[in-house]
Amino acid sequence: MDLRERIKVVAVEHFNNHGYHGTSIRNIAKDVGCSLPMIYYYFNNKKELFDEIIKKEYFDLLKRQAALLKTNNMIDFYTKFVYDLNSLSDYDKKVYRLGVKVYLCFDGDDELRDLMDKWEKTILPRHLEILRPHLQNVRNDMVITRTLVHLLENLIQNIVVKNRFLPEEEIREVISVVLHCCE
Repeated sequence: MDLRERIKVVAVEHFNNHGYHGTSIRNIAKDVGCSLPMIYYYFNNKKELFDEIIKKEYFDLLKRQAALLKTNNMIDFYTKFVYDLNSLSDYDKKVYRLGVKVYLCFDGDDELRDLMDKWEKTILPRHLEILRPHLQNVRNDMVITRTLVHLLENLIQNIVVKNRFLPEEEIREVISVVLHCCE
């Protein structure tokens, strides 16, 4: 692993343990085993480092996870998406955890919160688009979609933020309650 990647790995650990404001570039450099100027060679400041982790690593992780999903059965689709979070690498889980913290406004800055707010506004329409072909004869498709999104957020927080392993059958069971009309 090159130095830039090691810096990000250590930074993710520090940001998770101490938050954005409690993390210092000096402590990251110490734990990486490099000089402070080496950190600044790759990243102009702590904000740039944190932004890269959220803007690039977190959103790339979300895209990679979504790209793995290929099925027409909506219960299988969402079950697999959530269950696969159990097997993320330790680094990816920590990146995901940071993204969730920023999304929930626990960390980061106004710029990142604004980015997350814009992204959040796309969540419901995106899931409605995925579900709509399967909900053709169902009234209240928006209610089902909204309920599913809240359920997914809860499951994701349990796996990623609380670091709990959720069995596939448990995930399938709760998703099936919401999406029983898609079977």
